[in-house]
Amino acid sequence: MLEVLVTMVIVSFGLLGIAGIIMNGLKNNQSSYSRSQASWLAGDIADRMRANIIVAESAALKYNLTLSATTPAVASPTTIANSDIIAWRTAIANTLQSGTGSINLDATSKKLTVIVQWDDSRAKGGKSNEQFIIETLL
Repeated sequence: MLEVLVTMVIVSFGLLGIAGIIMNGLKNNQSSYSRSQASWLAGDIADRMRANIIVAESAALKYNLTLSATTPAVASPTTIANSDIIAWRTAIANTLQSGTGSINLDATSKKLTVIVQWDDSRAKGGKSNEQFIIETLL
């Protein structure tokens, strides 16, 4: 009887260890998924700006957006730039936990910096404001 009890305790600890490994794997898998989505979303707004290059390079810099800036009103996407920003910010919010993004285009050098930020605190070593940053030329 005692041997069976000891065996059950040993097997229980083994199963708990396996469950912990699976949970860490799932957390890190979610973190990897978020990073790949952030990469795709950063490229998405760069492609949208390239498709609307004349407006993107204009002096008004309609695409520039800070992380803390609010998205233009959804009820009035009066320009392609506003529509692009609304669609992009909506996609970020729907895809990434606490997701937001910023766009900065230097008018003289045409250097585009896109930041996608989200909460990745669930992953091992993750931060509450994880960022994916790309820099490219338009």
